[in-house]
Amino acid sequence: MEFNWNIKENKQFVESILLLKDRKETEAFLRDLLTESELTEFAKRLEAARLLSRNTQYLVISEKTGLSSTTVARISKWLKGPLGGYRLILDRLSNIHHHNPTKLGKGLSLTRN
Repeated sequence: MEFNWNIKENKQFVESILLLKDRKETEAFLRDLLTESELTEFAKRLEAARLLSRNTQYLVISEKTGLSSTTVARISKWLKGPLGGYRLILDRLSNIHHHNPTKLGKGLSLTRN
């Protein structure tokens, strides 16, 4: 079943993210919206996508992130899929990291495997 982005609540959610102006606003919004566990889970999924893009083995990713192999496999499928959301963000993070590391801020750590 395809997610419907045209439902009012889903459109409002996307628009609310687009209205955020900086890191501080984004952190405040995400912290109000999500639990600490949800934030951690999303961060782990992004890290898994980054590791997958570097051809890291599923088992190593599971051990590093604590994600199940099923979740890692699902992330791999999405990473290779036609929508390209993970690839887009990973490319942009890579560009920021390589061209202007200060934009990452003090709290974000991009580790390399």
